[in-house]
Amino acid sequence: MEVQKIAFLETYNMADNGGIMGGILVTDADTKPLEFRVTAPIKPTGFQRTLYGEVLHEHILVELISVPLLNAINEQVDLIVVRDPFFLGANSKQGIRVIRIFHEGDEQSRKSSKALELPIGTNGNGKTLLETSKKFESELPVITEELNKLSEGRNLLEPFERLKLACEQVNQQKSVE
Repeated sequence: MEVQKIAFLETYNMADNGGIMGGILVTDADTKPLEFRVTAPIKPTGFQRTLYGEVLHEHILVELISVPLLNAINEQVDLIVVRDPFFLGANSKQGIRVIRIFHEGDEQSRKSSKALELPIGTNGNGKTLLETSKKFESELPVITEELNKLSEGRNLLEPFERLKLACEQVNQQKSVE
């Protein structure tokens, strides 16, 4: 497996309960942007909160953000990198590997998966770990090796910062219009 194009998938919580906006940034292996897409803000109703209960957040991230964004992009990506563990549910909805990158000690973790350390840290603040769903768990060592090569010259968490800022800017533009 050679990773040439990566999709970074993230959410942006809008102020004043304005909902959740999803964004995807497709980059080359050097994390240079190739494509960017966002969803409209998603605002669950009280009735939806009642009906979905604890699974509402995962439903929003998988069904209303990740699947539509992945269907909308034009680029063929080799890997999808996320920070929220609920995005790993997208592995059951499509065939591109979704990998979560996180720091040791992050509160949310998918206990069903074995996390592997990314040998080269992304910011010097402790261990950086990778995990995926059981569907692609056997491929995690190879994916970790590929991402390790990429992380030698790039901070693999930095595109998430760009993505969040881009979502904020899109939201501000829509507020002005």
